[in-house]
Amino acid sequence: MAPPRVLLADDAPEILEKVMELLQHEFEIVARAQNGEAALDAAASTDPDVVILDISMPLLNGIQVATRLRDRGSRAKVIFVTVHEDSDYVEGAFSAGALGYVLKSRIATDLIIAVQAVLQGQRFRS
Repeated sequence: MAPPRVLLADDAPEILEKVMELLQHEFEIVARAQNGEAALDAAASTDPDVVILDISMPLLNGIQVATRLRDRGSRAKVIFVTVHEDSDYVEGAFSAGALGYVLKSRIATDLIIAVQAVLQGQRFRS
């Protein structure tokens, strides 16, 4: 069976690298994007199983990207990886269709678990 396909989107190159290092052994990284518009384009061209988004990105923020993916009928499961702990951000993320919400401070311990959970249709929150 082919590994799940993952798209990564974050405007911080060091976060993209860290997430890629964590996931590359269990998942296929199909694209990386550093802004919201590039993430939407990459999702349309690669049809990922999971999209991992930062909330605060240029051009379109992660919540706008998740909303547009949902409105376009994307089958991809969305996980936010963010520094934002405020409940308004969490609620906004889940309202936009996300199944996962991982704090950047907990990437090393939570991200793989989050991806596995959302692939099974479960919600995950750091």
